[in-house]
Parts: sequence; C-alpha cells; structure tokens
Amino acid sequence: MVERNCFEEAEAPVPEPANGQALLEVLYVAIDPGIRSWIDARGAGYLPAVEIGEPVRAAGIGRVISSRSETHPVGALVTCLTGWQQYTLVGSDMSDLPRFGSPMPEGLDPIAAVSVYGQAANTAYAGIERVAQPKEGETVLVSAAASAVGSLAGQIAGIRGARVIGLAGSDEKCRWVVDDLKFDACINYKKEDIASRVRELCPKGIDIFFDNVGGEQLDTLLRRMAHGGRVILCGSLSTDNGSEPYRLRHYDRLMSKRASMTGFNVLDHWDLFPESLKQVGEWVESGRIRYRTQVLEGLETCPEALIRLYQGDHLGKLIVQIASDPS
Repeated sequence: MVERNCFEEAEAPVPEPANGQALLEVLYVAIDPGIRSWIDARGAGYLPAVEIGEPVRAAGIGRVISSRSETHPVGALVTCLTGWQQYTLVGSDMSDLPRFGSPMPEGLDPIAAVSVYGQAANTAYAGIERVAQPKEGETVLVSAAASAVGSLAGQIAGIRGARVIGLAGSDEKCRWVVDDLKFDACINYKKEDIASRVRELCPKGIDIFFDNVGGEQLDTLLRRMAHGGRVILCGSLSTDNGSEPYRLRHYDRLMSKRASMTGFNVLDHWDLFPESLKQVGEWVESGRIRYRTQVLEGLETCPEALIRLYQGDHLGKLIVQIASDPS
C-alpha cells in the first residue's frame, strides 16, 4: 500500500504552450486505480512508469487559460491526463497520449465531467457495449459495483436488458447499488460467502463477469461461469498493492465451460468517447443512470485520496478539487 511519505510537494515554473498546445489550469483530478500501476517502478501499467520527481499521472479536467491550439481555445473545458499539478500542457495529437486532450461541451459541470462523463463513462460504455455485449436476459456480475466504473457498467448492462448482480464491500454500498442503481442483487463480499451466494443468485452460472478487482474474487467466480461465458478484465484493485501477483487456480474452468477471458483497456476504444459522452449524458438526464461523487479539496490531499481508494473508504467516484473554476 502506498503511504503519504511516498510523495512530496514541489514547485516549478508554469510552462508556456508551444505551437499546437494549450495551458490548462487544473480544476479536478480523478482518483483511479490506474494511478497505482503508473507509479509502479516495475512498469506494471499500460503506460511507462512515472519517473521519480515527475508529477503523478492522473486523469482530470481543466480550463484553458493560454493557447496556441485551434482545438483548445482559451476558456474551453478539456479532459486529459492532467496529473497531480495545478497547471498542465495539452495538445490534440492522440499519439502523444500524455498530452492528448478531449474537449468537453460548454456548460458541463466539471465535477460531473470527471465523475460520469469522462474516462469512467467511456470505460464502462466501451467495456459493456463493445467488449462484453450482453444479450437480453443474460446474467452479468460486476465486481467493485459501487465504484465509478463498476456502477456505470452495471447500469448500462441493465439498460441493455441483462440481469445484473454486484459485488461490494459494505452493506451501505450494497444498498446503494440495489436501491438507487437498480442492480438485481448485490453481495457483500466482506460478510457473505461469495461462492454460495453466487450459486444461489446465478443457478445457471454467470454469462458475463465484468471484473474490476482480480485476485481471489476472480478465481472464485471462474468456477461459476456459464457455458460460453465471458470474463472482461477491466481492473485489478485487490492485487495492485501486492508484492507478488495472485496465481489463479481455476483458469481450467475456461476450457471446460468454453468460456473466454479478455483483457480490456479503454485507450483502445477512445474513438467511442463522443458516442459515450452523448449516450451516457442522455441516460443521466433521463434518470436511467445515477452516480455519486466524493470530493476532497486541495492538491495536498491527493495521496490521502489514493490511499482511501484502496481502503474502500468512498462511495462512487473519488475526486480531488485542485482549483475553483474561473469561468
């Protein structure tokens, strides 16, 4: 587990945008599991490890305050990998991913943009719509169901006609998942036996397991996959802080059940961002998708927020406010 003393605060000059770039004042940063892999010196993440002395990489949103870019004019709201910093440079070339920024609609609440309209929405939308592709009546099980991505993925699967079961780590989270998000059921994995509850709730097995956790939960649920089931690997919350990888014992069930396991990364599906922004926005406006956000204030609270993420001490999307929106 990361600790506060893994990080230090540092000051540097505010950068100047080069041709094709814009300077953002960072408003909010998202506290996502991806941060943990990016600061892993072993290079366990899907982007190069953050070097010692560099700002921690993180998705966020900011307002353009200086620009030499036609794509990002002054005053525009842009989501990108802002990092844990007050100002950042952004461009429009996706091949330069750490600098790539996606414009957001004018008038959109920046908190909502980080919580439900940005990377979390695109991850859940692409994971369900393009990768999992649930059919009406199929059973979808979602781990970390009260997290930003898990809660959205389960609701989208439900909209598509699936029967949705969640896994969460407290009674409060399970109540929110069932009562507000309208999952069909939710298992408190800290109090209930997962295997027996899944046998009870999914007598014909799990058609789709949208996994944000990995480790022991994944191993247990491989035993309950339905014939032709699909496991979508979206995250590994339970093992991100481990010194050794978790070794699966029940992967042979993929053979006996003719099931598949697919690694999924939203960066491979960023072309869906405009579509996910529009569709998720319509679902939010109509009340078919609900979400929650917890906001910590101040750049200095970012390390605390990352620790809270892995302790499960949050409900919904956990974000940090870096600055007030000047618009």
